[in-house]
Amino acid sequence: MPQPSPSAASPAPSTFMERVPRPPVFASPAEERRHRKERLAAAFRLFAEFGFDEGVAGHITARDPEHADCFWVNPFGMHFGRIRVSDLILVDHSGKVVEGHFEVNLAAFAIHSRIHAARPDVIAAAHAHSLYGKSWSSLGRLLDPLTQDACAFFDDHVLFDDYTGLVEETSEGDRIAHTLGTKKAAILRNHGLLTVGHSVDEAAWWFITMDRSCQAQLLAEAAGEPRKIPAETAKNTYALVGSHLAGWFQFQPLWQRISRAHPDLFE
Repeated sequence: MPQPSPSAASPAPSTFMERVPRPPVFASPAEERRHRKERLAAAFRLFAEFGFDEGVAGHITARDPEHADCFWVNPFGMHFGRIRVSDLILVDHSGKVVEGHFEVNLAAFAIHSRIHAARPDVIAAAHAHSLYGKSWSSLGRLLDPLTQDACAFFDDHVLFDDYTGLVEETSEGDRIAHTLGTKKAAILRNHGLLTVGHSVDEAAWWFITMDRSCQAQLLAEAAGEPRKIPAETAKNTYALVGSHLAGWFQFQPLWQRISRAHPDLFE
């Protein structure tokens, strides 16, 4: 008598997101702090590799797991490709450096302190003057759902449509945070991109893939008239590629590569 095939006997396959690993759980704030700082240093190394470094511009922050009104950030004027865990500085919401021996970028404080204050759910935020991000920002438009990857931002990013110069005041940070609302990303007109996440991994990944989505749309529109993904399909795709878990998971291959290639980041 014929036996059932393995596929017929096995249970129905689970969805993609049900099968992926989950972010780690920590036994103490100290353990979680070390984890966030390692991922933060790795994110800077990756930003340097992707060409997101532009002089002294750009910053990624990670909220401290114990002191919610403080965040870890890169030292002002240090190249992303050199940043180690020990170089990161801890800044409170008044702008005081409470741990570390370097200065804080005033724009980093003005923007990130207000986002962290307005969004208790945000663990990390990333901003840099990446080539394609700032090019796209000059158009003053949201991204269209042209590709599967761009669907991660479908109805989940905003346009801050008011460039007034270098951000130096927290009042400007408040305006950016208000415009961001509950979304994961903002296009800062004539400036660049800003992304946030429930982990450093997530915020960094959203920035990387958003810059690439800007590049893809610039290339597509230069070549002709790209066909948009229908709204319902884009919404369904977003459910898979645009979640907090998807953002965290997509960063893991990059973490595996950079942590092996740059062991000094752990110093």
